[in-house]
Amino acid sequence: MNMLSESFTYREIHQQPEVIGRLLKNQRKVIEELARTILASDVNHMVIAARGTSDNAGRYAQYLLGANGLSVGLATPSLFSIYQRPPKFGKALVMGISQSGKSPDIVAVLAEARRQGALTAVITNAPQSDLAGYGDIVIDLGAGPEKAVAATKTYTAELGAIALLGAALAGDAQMMEALHAIPEAMASTLNMDATIAQIAPRYRYMERSVVIGRGYNYATAFELALKLKELTYSIVEPYSSADFLHGPLAMIERGFPVIVIAPSGKMQPGMQELVHTLREREAEIISISDVPTILSGSRIPLSLPVSVPEWLSPMTSILPGQLLAMHIASVRDFDVDSPRGLKKVTETH
Repeated sequence: MNMLSESFTYREIHQQPEVIGRLLKNQRKVIEELARTILASDVNHMVIAARGTSDNAGRYAQYLLGANGLSVGLATPSLFSIYQRPPKFGKALVMGISQSGKSPDIVAVLAEARRQGALTAVITNAPQSDLAGYGDIVIDLGAGPEKAVAATKTYTAELGAIALLGAALAGDAQMMEALHAIPEAMASTLNMDATIAQIAPRYRYMERSVVIGRGYNYATAFELALKLKELTYSIVEPYSSADFLHGPLAMIERGFPVIVIAPSGKMQPGMQELVHTLREREAEIISISDVPTILSGSRIPLSLPVSVPEWLSPMTSILPGQLLAMHIASVRDFDVDSPRGLKKVTETH
């Protein structure tokens, strides 16, 4: 455990409460400026250009900003960079989300948005990057250097920036107050580390699994599946619970590992029913939840120590998943900081 705690991955996972606290303090004025600009303009939809982990943050934006009345879609960067047939943005806010700000296809989307005269914004950990140069407003994640290949603290920082924008657009003081309590909730959640370290050896030889979430935590399902693929080299597929019941349920057999992300909120009844269905099929259910009935119906209950509003739950529910992926990789004797075949900055065209 001592060696693992010295890894960049371990340290960066545990830096997340501090990173979010700093983001909320340093970027609130910038994000409120973006919100005012949106509200004062004729913007009626939003297009997000991102890849990988940042794409998963975009999925969160689809729900949170959509709930605030702003229709959000994910861009198709190859139309810009390869086919060179860019769609018309119209009255869109075009946002690039990228930790490094270096991927040419994401830069191409923002460059075209600027050419078309659309309002542009960038969320990045590299405010001097090429991508940032195309943002009318640039949100600096300020996460500090992220040296591990698998993104952790930059992902939750992206979620924090989107959450802050959602609260600013809503003009809701209670939302803002709840958001500012998140760093403490994240710190409490990271205390699950020792428990998860004890669970990890059970999954040392896991070759395949699925991760299921819905609503705001649809993004969490994708991000956790990505972390497990990156760090443990397992075949892990993410699903909405609704999509999963439309066909993929057929793959479930006795002992099949299913990670269910089910914090309290409007999705709770449906996720409870899913757990019941999975139990009937004798799946190995690993639940990340604060709902007693869901936890009691699971083989491996990972109980979230703090209940937060559902719209903020992706910022805490991903943390046990990050820890689980890291510890499984560690018990497999994999390099948690440098997964095979990967590098920190991936430039796609």
